[in-house]
Amino acid sequence: MLNAQRTQLGQLSAQSAWCTLPHQTCPRKTQQSRPQAWRSSLGLIQPRWQQAQCVLLTKASRPAAHRRELRLQTAAHSYDYDLIIIGCGVGGHGAALHAVECGLKVAVLEGHDVGGTCVNRGCVPSKALLAASGRVRDMKNAMHLKSLGIKVAGNVEFDRQSIADHANQLASSIKGNLARSLEALGVDMLVGAAKLAGPHSVKYGLPGRVDVGGEITGQDIMIATGSVPFVPPGIPIDGKTVFTSDHALKMDWLPKWIAIIGSGYIGLEFSDVYTALGSEVTFVEAMPDLMPGFDKEIARMAQRLLINPRSIDWHTNVFATKVIPGEPGVKPVIIELTDAKTKQVVDSLEVDACLVATGRAPYTQGLGLSAIGAAPDRRGFVPVNDYMQVLDEKNKVVPHVYCIGDANGKFMLAHAASAQGISAVENMCGRPHVLDHLSVPAAAFTHPEVSFVGHTEEAAREAAQKGGFADKLAVTKTSFKANSKALAEKEGEGLAKMMYRKDTGEILGVHIIGLHAADLIHEASNAMSTKQTVQDLKFSVHTHPTLSEVLDELIKTSHVDPPAQKRPEPKVLDPKLKDLQPLPA
Repeated sequence: MLNAQRTQLGQLSAQSAWCTLPHQTCPRKTQQSRPQAWRSSLGLIQPRWQQAQCVLLTKASRPAAHRRELRLQTAAHSYDYDLIIIGCGVGGHGAALHAVECGLKVAVLEGHDVGGTCVNRGCVPSKALLAASGRVRDMKNAMHLKSLGIKVAGNVEFDRQSIADHANQLASSIKGNLARSLEALGVDMLVGAAKLAGPHSVKYGLPGRVDVGGEITGQDIMIATGSVPFVPPGIPIDGKTVFTSDHALKMDWLPKWIAIIGSGYIGLEFSDVYTALGSEVTFVEAMPDLMPGFDKEIARMAQRLLINPRSIDWHTNVFATKVIPGEPGVKPVIIELTDAKTKQVVDSLEVDACLVATGRAPYTQGLGLSAIGAAPDRRGFVPVNDYMQVLDEKNKVVPHVYCIGDANGKFMLAHAASAQGISAVENMCGRPHVLDHLSVPAAAFTHPEVSFVGHTEEAAREAAQKGGFADKLAVTKTSFKANSKALAEKEGEGLAKMMYRKDTGEILGVHIIGLHAADLIHEASNAMSTKQTVQDLKFSVHTHPTLSEVLDELIKTSHVDPPAQKRPEPKVLDPKLKDLQPLPA
């Protein structure tokens, strides 16, 4: 039976082209026929008959006819690989999957942990901490529970080490899934720090290990080395009382009072975790307002929901110019605050711990960019064009070398890196593709969540002014208090807003704060990426009652100028209705 299924799958595989992006007219693999490793990386369990399908794409059995099939008449080469990827974070992993799907022979070089920052020291373990601490917050909210008819007897207790173990175990599990998914597809996983030796060659190895390393060649090379936490001058990191998000995720101890330098996504999420578990938080922000990257209206609501009701205070317009580490339970951390304008010391803090959440810096040192005539910019980012091709010091394309993700600085999010990796592979295969970064969504996984895609209202107004359509810019809003599902959950605090053009229906930006905002944003993101207009979305149908109706309400209350042309005749989809007369205009 299994052999017969394999034979049938082999015939199907031979008949269908390898997957490309939507603008290509090739039959896609169905969800059921995708390689098992793709789905195992998401933690999904499958029956054995589905697991057998991944045999078709292992290194030994991958059809030779598909080798470089999608390249446009590229001459045969003598390199070891079609593509060498330096770095195996979310971006490198996504690029490798797509490259194999396109029939390329791939090697991945990773000097640290498979999965990179996101899986091991970033978005994955932090979501585990947020999930656990969020449950604690919910169970401590007696008023909210009472409104649902629930009473919790006694105190709500938690075990810090068990919460930390949950985060670490999740990261370890996802890391293993990612590695196995690549191995199942025949990707060569090489361990070692990589350095460019030219546009087609990479040297790699580990310090003190003569048995690991060497030099490999490839027709194309992709840099996907990611980033590391940025630490401002004057702040010594001891990893115990003064630390970055890398250390905070380990949750070795729980300070009673912690200062968080920076109130962006990282700082905001950790404030959510710490306050839920009983800590007091003080934000130190260099900008005039908290959450400076947010839409201003959303930021005001976030402050009302996420900061004001909690044990949080803040200092804005100040720099933490000097930090003296302490000792847990013995000596406090001392933070010197300097006015951002006058540069004068204006205050000092004595806290139990200090989290430095001032953004991230590209991890590009030691890559050997000079070997290809390129150099990082003053901030360390590798310059690239819209096709993810690396640019040299004269701003000219370096053939066959690409850079994606945090290392290029275009959009420092894991899913953006993955999208850039897929785009770069498409370009290698001769199908020009440019990622629309404006349609890439982002989210803060606080309680409630915050998400957005596209322009803020302030940026949209500026763009409208420059583009000459200021009188056509419109903003529409809707509250979660009008949503049945949110009211059923007693979670009516929330807002969604959209900026769009009244004349064309083009969506310029959508921002949401509320229950499951991080999931809701994708309808808007996908609409923007596929160039759907407000008019197109007005005909969408949403399940009732669901939170998705927040977006439905947002779209259907938006007003677009009527078209100047005559209304088209209705299309007859059912032959039985061919004699149906059109409605009068």
